[in-house]
Amino acid sequence: MKSSTVFLSLVPVLWFLSVRVSAGPTCGPCDPAQCAPLPEQGCRSGSVLDSCACCSVCAAAEGEACGSRVLRVRCGSGLECVRKKKSGVCGCKSNYEVCGTDGTTYRTGCALKSASQVAEAEGKEPISVQNKGRCATAPVIVTPPGQVFNVSGSQVFLSCEAVGVPTPVLTWKKVLNGGKKKMELLPGDRENLAIQTRGGPEKHEVTGWVLISPLTTEEEGSYECHATNSKGEASAVGAIHVVESIDDIIVKKVTKEDEL
Repeated sequence: MKSSTVFLSLVPVLWFLSVRVSAGPTCGPCDPAQCAPLPEQGCRSGSVLDSCACCSVCAAAEGEACGSRVLRVRCGSGLECVRKKKSGVCGCKSNYEVCGTDGTTYRTGCALKSASQVAEAEGKEPISVQNKGRCATAPVIVTPPGQVFNVSGSQVFLSCEAVGVPTPVLTWKKVLNGGKKKMELLPGDRENLAIQTRGGPEKHEVTGWVLISPLTTEEEGSYECHATNSKGEASAVGAIHVVESIDDIIVKKVTKEDEL
């Protein structure tokens, strides 16, 4: 009677174990002829062997799921499976920007590799890493100097922001009156005028100011912000206007169209 009781008590345990074993992956003899073909357009992140090391399957690309117990997918070359609870997501092992031979800046080397595979699938030249960091670009004035109106004796400034790779060098010039467009490089010998420059606020960006205190009629006129680097140059012009009274100062009203 005791033996039959022990046998019955083992039945649920054996059944549970059999379920656990049958639920796991099983690998029989490898027959490549039974493997499903890879997509005709190729795989974004190349191919890898499946969990049984038999068939070639598409590797998971950056941002795709990987490594869960149910989804036994491996990441492509240069990627790693970043665990998030029970599953994971493929992420690039490198996290810095790279410049491709196509002149495009890619967020990571993995993004460049994916773009190269797409290019090759379309019959174009493959893309390789030209250098770490962003691709070299000519300067662009992102915030030009504006129009300033104020009375004599006040303190005023013009500002300018430019971006480029390498980071541009910023200079200021005052447009002189005359038949031809002549420039005076600032600050010159003016005691009431100063030039300031600093990097930022974004990477490869530079910000510069013309500071005038006190303002006189001699400082009235147009001012050019000039940015240059090894790839080119760019410029933009602002102006300072001296008015007789504070009532003559022009204040631009911001409309909904300006905000958009």
